[in-house]
Amino acid sequence: MNTEKQFHEEVEVPQGVTVSITEDKVITLKGAKGELVKRLYHPQITLQLKDNKIIIDTTGKKSRKLRNIVTTYSALFETFFIGVTEGHEYKLKICSGHFPMNVTLKNNVLEVKNFIGEAVPRRMAIKPGVDVKMDGEFITVTGLDKELCGNVSAEIEHLTKRTGFDFRRFQDGIYIIEKAGRSL
Repeated sequence: MNTEKQFHEEVEVPQGVTVSITEDKVITLKGAKGELVKRLYHPQITLQLKDNKIIIDTTGKKSRKLRNIVTTYSALFETFFIGVTEGHEYKLKICSGHFPMNVTLKNNVLEVKNFIGEAVPRRMAIKPGVDVKMDGEFITVTGLDKELCGNVSAEIEHLTKRTGFDFRRFQDGIYIIEKAGRSL
């Protein structure tokens, strides 16, 4: 088995995507959906752009941890390419069984009124970089960065969480039902 291959990966840049890498490991990707800027820094990992390929290589002593970081970087680049070409989408569903809850979205602030009969509305500011749209009882979160879309979706779900109650019985809340095209 060739152990050197495990510490060296080449990721093919898809057609229609332009990539630039700076000295301080800031990666800029431009595609059909927009531009994504990320910083991937590890002192023992080098990133190069050569012949329409991103070359991920290691310096120093080879270890299992470094091999795992190389494969993680490779998977991250694949996710970035999907983001700038197709985009990422999460779908959430508003479920209100006991109390009719009102969910509104105004000026990048999501507001949940009358959640389980509470008088004070619950509010959450939407982070820049994602688009949140409401369509009846469904909320759609879209964006270029999968991590940011997932974080916003989780924060929306966490906004209506009740501690000390069994979520199988008290099902009022907002729940993620689909992510990356897979239903949950």
